[in-house]
Formats: sequence, C-alpha cells, structure tokens
Amino acid sequence: MNPEPASNTQLVAQLVGLLQLQDLGGDRFLGQSENTGNSSVFGGQVLGQALAAANRTVDASRAVHSMHAYFLLPGEFTPIEYAVERVRDGRSFTTRHVVARQRGRTIFELSASFQNRDAGIEHQAPMPDVPPPDALQNEIEHRKLALDRLPERWRVKALQPRGLEVRPVDPLDPIAPPVRPAHMQMWLRIAAPLPDDLSIHRELLAYASDHGLLGVGLRPHGLTFFSGQTRMASLDHAMWFHRDFRFDDWLLYSMDSPNASGARALCRGSFYTRSGVLVASTAQEGMVRMREQG
Repeated sequence: MNPEPASNTQLVAQLVGLLQLQDLGGDRFLGQSENTGNSSVFGGQVLGQALAAANRTVDASRAVHSMHAYFLLPGEFTPIEYAVERVRDGRSFTTRHVVARQRGRTIFELSASFQNRDAGIEHQAPMPDVPPPDALQNEIEHRKLALDRLPERWRVKALQPRGLEVRPVDPLDPIAPPVRPAHMQMWLRIAAPLPDDLSIHRELLAYASDHGLLGVGLRPHGLTFFSGQTRMASLDHAMWFHRDFRFDDWLLYSMDSPNASGARALCRGSFYTRSGVLVASTAQEGMVRMREQG
C-alpha cells in the first residue's frame, strides 16, 4: 500500500526544518542534507543553511543585505558543519564569514553583510510584463509531459512535490528544447504559510535562488539540465536583498545570461513581488562543459 503523499504544509515544514541548524557551540552549527536527485547536495541548500548559521550570530535588528559565496567542492548527502567567524560588528553594519565542511574538507565559503534599517534614495528597474502565476502551470505538470523521455534516475525526483512551488512563464521541452534567447522568468513561492520572522523568508529565498539559474545560460544552445549533454556546477553565487518580502506569496524570478565562455556561464536574476516591487537580485557563474559523445 503506497503511503499518502505529503501535504504542502508538511513539505514546507520539512523545508523550514532543513534550515533549523543544530547548535554545536562556539559559533558552529550542523545542518542535515536532502537528496533532490542530483549527484551532489543542491547548492541552494548550502546557501540557505550558511545564511541561517550567520543569522544565528547577528542581532535580530539587523537583516542581511548582501552575501557572496564560493562553491569549492561538491557536497555529499551527509551532515554539513558551518563555522561562523564574527568579522565585524559596526554601528550600522555587521559582517560574518561562514565556512562549510564535510569530513574535514572545506566545501563552501560565504561572506555576508547585515545592516540596521536606514533611509535613503530609492529607485528600481521595472518588472517584466509576464502572465500572472494563476495563468500558468506548475513545473511538475510540464515535466509529466516528458516523463517517458526523462533519464530513469531522475523520473521520481523530477515529479516529487517539494515545499517550493515553481511556475515557469515560458517552459521548454526538458529533453529537446528549441534555441531561445538567454532570458527566462518563473514564478516561485513557498507552498504553505511561513512564520513572520523575515530572516526565514530570506534564507528560503537564498535556497530557491539556485533553482534554474544556471539553466538560463543553456537556452541559446538548445540544451537543458535534463538533456544529459552537459556537466554543470555552480562556482560562485552573490545575492543582494533590497526590500522586505514574504516568500509564502508569489515572487517573479526574472533571469538572463549575458555571457558564456571558457566553460563558464554568467547568469543573473531579479526577484519581484506580484505588485512589481524589486526585493532581491542575484548573480552566479557556473561551470558548463559538454560531455563527450560516443
């Protein structure tokens, strides 16, 4: 007898629980790892957990406004230890450095800056004109259309519901996509209500920011992650938080890739609320190598 599928509330509780780190003392924390079907730990998990570790050492009156990270080694599906260095606590800004380790190896480093609330000039780029999320299908529904062509090792995980709901604006065939310009949009949200603590919303957005971002660099070449013709890995990841938001409501993730060269692709993203407010920006460079055929 098959078990009942988990509800959205249960899935979100699991996702939030992934960011609830065990305190080891001395500004060291332990995070568990989830298997999302990749050969290594999802980079967004490490981003979110590292930010959560840094948040645990910063006064709640200061929110993260920027983070810069390097992925040094692939993560294994085992617990990850995060060691936080308290670099600086100034009058307006706080700086933290986080090192993630597994089995004695450094796999990831993050620098993050936090700021108390302040006022100043304001402007933002406009949100792209796209259909609203209610007019679009869930990412999983699109994958079902190509289920018989997906590699067997990805079939279960590709259709497995998660606490993160994704609705692509311009979905492509995951196996044989047409050549398209290097930009795309998707709506994202956490699929059940979240606590009011806005640090959790930012940690979860860091988690989600790694979803699909490197894929925009494949669109001009008629490739996708599922096509099996490339080897891909995130190299670095930067993120800037501009304004408060709730991630249990829809955010538009608008992405582009201005360059690919040297077996690397540079990809950028902007997050907008449904009302068009720009709340965060991100950039990532990733390794993209073609597999030898034959």
